Amino acid sequence: MDLLSLLGIILAFAALLGGNFLEGGTLATLVNGPAGLIVVGGTVAATVLQTSWPLLWRAIKRIRWIFYPPVNALEDGIDKVIGWSTRSRKQGLLGLEGLAESEPERFARKGLQLLVDGSEPGTIRSILEVDTDSREQSDLEVAGVYESMGGYAPTIGIIGAVMGLIQVMTNLAEPETLGSGIATAFVATIYGVALANLLFFPIANKLKAIARYRTRYEELIIDGIIAIADGENPRSIELRLRGFLS
Repeated sequence: MDLLSLLGIILAFAALLGGNFLEGGTLATLVNGPAGLIVVGGTVAATVLQTSWPLLWRAIKRIRWIFYPPVNALEDGIDKVIGWSTRSRKQGLLGLEGLAESEPERFARKGLQLLVDGSEPGTIRSILEVDTDSREQSDLEVAGVYESMGGYAPTIGIIGAVMGLIQVMTNLAEPETLGSGIATAFVATIYGVALANLLFFPIANKLKAIARYRTRYEELIIDGIIAIADGENPRSIELRLRGFLS
């Protein structure tokens, strides 16, 4: 579990609530059902309107990546490739057939199978790069969903505030209620800005970072497999791949 993500969320909302408390406010001043309905409901509705169902479903499922990112350490990838290279030097490319069948990673398994089948290095790179580009584009599209939500939330928060002020203006005959009414109206703005900057935009950026890291890992695997296909020795391959760590 990525504890930094959890810590970030806790600190963000602790700072918001703590600042409100230090200003003399209470939790009750920030709790407003209608404002929450307008901001959350409006943001979700706008996102649903612009997003296809398959992409929306992927975005819902990928939210768990914030706490459980599906990434492999680059160091582990280097060790894996060096192991393949060492076996290939001893047993030939056919010696990798058993490893290809037992490899748990789909991407690495596909690369190994192409290698065992005797595909040309250029063909291997072309096939695997298509997979990488397609996967990265899919990941970035998911991040874009949350980025859009971050864009909609503040604007809808302003709409909620204006709606609240309209209600206040209809009760000008009761001046004693104006102060609390105006304060309540602006809660919607707080909801919109807070959700955008403390939740939606950070989630989008986190998913983008995960997508970039996955791409870097797969590029490492591609370079390693191509180097094995070209007959490079394990030491040279290791030195080459360690450049991905810088």
